[in-house]
Amino acid sequence: MAARGSKPEQEREETVPAATVRTQEYDAGTGWDIGQRAPEDAFRSLDSAGTGGVTGPIVHTHPGGYARQIAVKGQTITAGARRELDAAEAEQDGEG
Repeated sequence: MAARGSKPEQEREETVPAATVRTQEYDAGTGWDIGQRAPEDAFRSLDSAGTGGVTGPIVHTHPGGYARQIAVKGQTITAGARRELDAAEAEQDGEG
């Protein structure tokens, strides 16, 4: 009966699962796509009626009054932030 771990060294190295090898990671860069870093802050005004509805275009400096900050400069764009950016763009194009 053979003892455990008696395989030759070369054979043991070949049986290491591929999942244990870490893949190369790359920086997604700067931009407005999911996973990228925001190049600027992004805000959208909230209506003055107090309902919390968004109004107006995306601006990159605080518009004054009530506003929602969608993205922070240098932080990762999430799927939710991208949805808000797309909704604002669609609304400006007359689709919303």
